[in-house]
Amino acid sequence: MQQLTDLTVGQWLEYWAKHTPDSEYLVYSDRDLRFTWKQFDERVNNMAKGLIAIGVGSGTHIGIWATNVPDWLTFLYAGAKIGAVVVTVNTNYKQHELEYLVEDSDLQTLCITEGVFDGSYVDMVYTMLPELKTSQRGYLKSERFPHLKNVVFIGQEKFRGMFNTAELLLLGQHIDNQRLDDLKNRVHCHQVVNMQYTSGTTGFPKGVMLSHYNIVNNGYFTGEGMHYTNQDKLCCCVPLFHCFGVVLATMACLTHGATQVMVERFDPLTVLASVHKERCTLLYGVPTMFIAELTHPMFDMFDVSSLRSGIMAGSLCPIELMQRVTKQLHITHITSVYGLTESSPGMTHSVVEDPFEKRCTTVGKEYPFTEVRIVNPDTGEECKNGEQGEVCCRGYLVMKGYYKNPQATAEVIDRDGWLHSGDLGIRDEDGYYRITGRIKDMIIRGGENIYPREIEEFLYSLKGIKDIQVAGVPSEKYGEEVAAFIIPDEGATLTPEDVRDYCRGKIARHKIPKYVFFVDSYPLTGSGKIQKFKLKDIAMRELNVDR
Repeated sequence: MQQLTDLTVGQWLEYWAKHTPDSEYLVYSDRDLRFTWKQFDERVNNMAKGLIAIGVGSGTHIGIWATNVPDWLTFLYAGAKIGAVVVTVNTNYKQHELEYLVEDSDLQTLCITEGVFDGSYVDMVYTMLPELKTSQRGYLKSERFPHLKNVVFIGQEKFRGMFNTAELLLLGQHIDNQRLDDLKNRVHCHQVVNMQYTSGTTGFPKGVMLSHYNIVNNGYFTGEGMHYTNQDKLCCCVPLFHCFGVVLATMACLTHGATQVMVERFDPLTVLASVHKERCTLLYGVPTMFIAELTHPMFDMFDVSSLRSGIMAGSLCPIELMQRVTKQLHITHITSVYGLTESSPGMTHSVVEDPFEKRCTTVGKEYPFTEVRIVNPDTGEECKNGEQGEVCCRGYLVMKGYYKNPQATAEVIDRDGWLHSGDLGIRDEDGYYRITGRIKDMIIRGGENIYPREIEEFLYSLKGIKDIQVAGVPSEKYGEEVAAFIIPDEGATLTPEDVRDYCRGKIARHKIPKYVFFVDSYPLTGSGKIQKFKLKDIAMRELNVDR
C-alpha cells in the first residue's frame, strides 16, 4: 500500500547510495558526464562541508541562479542535508527582479553561473553589490542586503569577491565530518527545504515555503502514477528552478532510485540525442517543448522507441499533440499533472492506467492522501459534478506559507486548511478533473462571463492553427472584448476572417474573437507559463489604444 514517507531529501539520497551504489543517478549525455549514486552522495557531502565552512547551517537561505548545470543538484542536496533552505531563482530574471528576490528572501549565500545568452549574471551581481569587488570572500558587507555574506560562482572561473566550486570543495576538506553529521541529524521532514518564488504573472512574486515532506511525497506519488522503478531513465529538460523540474522530475527519480538524464538548457536536438543514446524511458515537457521535438528536421534520425511515459504540463495540452506524442515519440502513457507551486506542485495527476481519452481531456484525479474539491467562488459551497467552480485542495502537499507574508498566506489558505488555487475547474461523474480557466483570466463582455480555455479548445480544431491563446482586451462599449493570439502552422494562410467564419454558428456570438492577432511566440514566464496580461499589452499596442 502507498504511504506517506518521513524521509528527508538527504536521507533518500543516502538510501540509494547504500542500496544501489554503482547504479547511475545523474547523467549529462551530451558531455558523457556520469555520477553513480555513491559518487554523487560523496560530492554532495563535500559540498555540504564547503557550505558549512562559509557559514551556512540550519535555516540559512542559499540561492541557486543557474540553468540545469551539473552542480545545480549538488547544491540542492548539500543544502538539504545541513538544514539550509534552497531558494531557486528564475533563470530569466533581470536586475530589478534579482534584487527584489535577494532582499525579500534574506539570502545569505547566492550561487550563480555566468548567465544566459541575453544577460550576464556576474555583471548583474556586481551591479547589485558594488562592494563585492573590494570585499574579502565570505566577508561581504552590504547596506541594502545585510543578510548576504557570500557569492559562489558555480564553475572553475575566478571572480573578485566570489568563491568558486573548487574553492568551496577545498574548504570543505578542512571541516570535520562530525560537524556535518551533527547538522544532518537535526534535519527533520517538516523543515522548509526549498523556497520558490511564484512566477509573478500578477503582483509581486512571493516566496513559497516547501518542506521535505511536501516535495518528497509529491515526487514519490508522481513517480508511482507512472510506475517508476530504479531501472527507469528520465530525460529532464524542464528547468530545475521550477516545481516541474525539482519536484515532479528530481524528487520522483530520488524516491524511486531512477536515473536522471539532464539537459542543461532546453534544445530539441539535445533532448532527442539524449533519449536515443541513453535509452530513456520517460520524458517531461511543456507543450511547446514536445512540438519543438516533433517538428525538428532531424527527428527521424533518432530512435526514441525506448520511451513509455512522461508528463506534459504547464499549459493547455491539445488532444492532437497528445496523439502525436503517443504515436511518434512512443510515449503510449503520456500523463498530465495539474497543480501550482503552493501545492508542491501536483494536486491531480492522470496515471498510466487511465483511459487515453481521460489522459487527453482531463488532468486526472487527486493525488493519494490529497483532498480536492470544486467550490463556488461566491458562496464557498461545494459544487456538484459538472458544475464549474474554484479548484481547492487540502493535505500534505499544501505549502507551509508565503515567506514573511502571513496576510497573503491567509488569502489563499482558509481556516480549514484548504488551498484556493484561483483556477476554475469541473469534476466529472467519474471523478476526473478538467481545468477550465483562471478566475482572473475570465473575460466579462457585456455582463457575460467568457472562459478563454473554452474558446482555445474549440479553435484548436481549426486547420492551420499551431497554438492559440485567448485573452480579454478593454472595450468602452462592452467592458472587454475577446482577442485570439494565434501561432499559425508553417505555410498556413489563415486570415482573421477565416477564424471568425469558423466560429460562426458553432460557439455563441459573444465568444467569437473580435480581434485576431497572428504571432510568432507567446510571452512566457521562466517556467513556461504564458503571461496573458502581456498578450493584452500586445493587443493594446496593435490597436493603438490606452489600457
